[in-house]
Amino acid sequence: MIDVFSWPTPNGHKVHILLEECGLPYRAIPVNIGAGEQFDPAFLAISPNNKIPAITDPDGPDGKPISLFESGAILVYLAGKTGRFLPQDVRGRYEVLQWLMFQMGGVGPMLGQNHHFRQYAPEKLPYAIERYTNEARRLYGVIDRRLAASPWLGGAEYSIADIATWPWLRNWKNQGMVLSDHPHLERWFHAIESRPAVQRGVQVLADLRKPLTDEKTREVLFGKTQYARR
Repeated sequence: MIDVFSWPTPNGHKVHILLEECGLPYRAIPVNIGAGEQFDPAFLAISPNNKIPAITDPDGPDGKPISLFESGAILVYLAGKTGRFLPQDVRGRYEVLQWLMFQMGGVGPMLGQNHHFRQYAPEKLPYAIERYTNEARRLYGVIDRRLAASPWLGGAEYSIADIATWPWLRNWKNQGMVLSDHPHLERWFHAIESRPAVQRGVQVLADLRKPLTDEKTREVLFGKTQYARR
């Protein structure tokens, strides 16, 4: 049984979805990031960057327990463990991995900043909103052009590159985007949205999440608590 320390965010959803797609037995253990549970020493022992998700697997690759943090690394590990959603051939594998890295290095960080300045920043800063909205639009364009030439981000088959990217685009309205402006991306988005495992994955822990409205929660996520030395 794999333990998944998580919360219903795009990065958490990636791992929930892959576990549902693979059919691996797992237990979702909530880490309430609004309450500061990501700073608990027990969680930091497996996720030193104090970010969700993280996993522990009692049946690691050498038969010994393993713990992992960083959602991209977890996806690669689970794909390797099950032999699914990551091609076995070298060329196909790197085709998928480059799009996974595109998500990790670009889509996640930039759309996260876009969402922050449009939704959560205490001041509406026109420069920041314009900068990150424009970058979001550029990234949507990169994805759309890729999907004009390929049915899936990593090539001919649905893969961890798609699983990693899709949750970040679910809030396209809050990012100031219009899906119909990107028809190939829109086709891909709805194809993933319709998958039963995806529908189950986004419901994992979903009933625990609440809007970030109170000042204490905002301080934990965006204030001094986040940056305290540990």
